[in-house]
Amino acid sequence: QVQLQESGPGLVKPSQTLSLTCTVSGGSITTNHYYWSWIRQPPGKGPEWIGYIAYSGSTDYSPSLESRTSISRDTSKNQFTLQLSSVTPEDTARYYCARANQLPIPVLGWGNYDYWGQGTQVTVSS
Repeated sequence: QVQLQESGPGLVKPSQTLSLTCTVSGGSITTNHYYWSWIRQPPGKGPEWIGYIAYSGSTDYSPSLESRTSISRDTSKNQFTLQLSSVTPEDTARYYCARANQLPIPVLGWGNYDYWGQGTQVTVSS
């Protein structure tokens, strides 16, 4: 059984960098044809796709966030990370890591995400 667990600070100050780690167990992040993704959901709003790092190590990001986003991985620890720079209060959300079993296409919905972490709340505030 694949399990994902988010970790990182729950409070980040404006202008700083949000950094979260997703630890994966029960499966390797290098296994062919899986896409390891970050999604967030602000309070009262729908989920927003942030980006992914693929099994190959390639990355892709939401156009609205790519200038501030970096996703990387540590294969020795079976972890992947999210860094979102220059945060503002509008970045306050619950952040999830998830696995997609096909190339993610956000407008088609979330049906191809077969495993999700429980999410972690991140608040941007002074």
